[in-house]
Amino acid sequence: MFLTNGKRRAGTLVLLVLFVAGPASADRRGYVWTYEYMTMPKGTSELEYYLTARVPDLHKYDDRNTWEHQVEYEYGLTDHWDVAVYQRWEHTNTLADDEFEYTGTKLRTRYRFGEKGMYPVDTLLYLEYIRPDDSDSSEVLEGKLILAKDFGKINVAWNQIVEDGITNDGETEHAYAAGLNYEFNPTWKLGLESTGNLTDDKYYLGPTVSWSGEKFWVALGGLRGLNDRSDDLRTRLIAGFPF
Repeated sequence: MFLTNGKRRAGTLVLLVLFVAGPASADRRGYVWTYEYMTMPKGTSELEYYLTARVPDLHKYDDRNTWEHQVEYEYGLTDHWDVAVYQRWEHTNTLADDEFEYTGTKLRTRYRFGEKGMYPVDTLLYLEYIRPDDSDSSEVLEGKLILAKDFGKINVAWNQIVEDGITNDGETEHAYAAGLNYEFNPTWKLGLESTGNLTDDKYYLGPTVSWSGEKFWVALGGLRGLNDRSDDLRTRLIAGFPF
């Protein structure tokens, strides 16, 4: 039931944003979990919508599944430095109850060094502050070292991630995200992504496809859990609307 409602909400948001969207060029994503060597150009803005699904057990899909909604506004302060703010909601569907709630906000900044191809590896630093709406949950400071390289039409990217719970006895976790994709043409990219939480021993692998049009771009990916600790399935859709 929620799947239908979630699609309606997502569709409504997409239609509304299309009225203010410009050419889809600023922060077009080739991956959905892995960040690339990219920042917003100076003075440009983009609105992005994320829809993420988590299914712990495919055989018990009706028992529990979670849908996360996230809206991001990002702005380029310089050609190498940008900032963003996120608002987040979550719908948890269980046999006992359905709950849709606001889950908090995030603030993010990125800085990239040099220009693409200037150094042996393209390098970008990412810092994010996560403030949950639940006062019992820990606030989180997340840092990412983003390394990337293009080999013709092939892109390779690696994100080394540290998440530090800075309140309520939060813990420190180490994770990664990695991707490889091929650009068939300026419109289509097809790739493979892997993510993992090294602290909790959870690992995932799956395909990603990215499409870019004149007014917006869309990326869609799915991950399959690689061990018993991991969710069976995770999917994510990101739509970007530059203006």
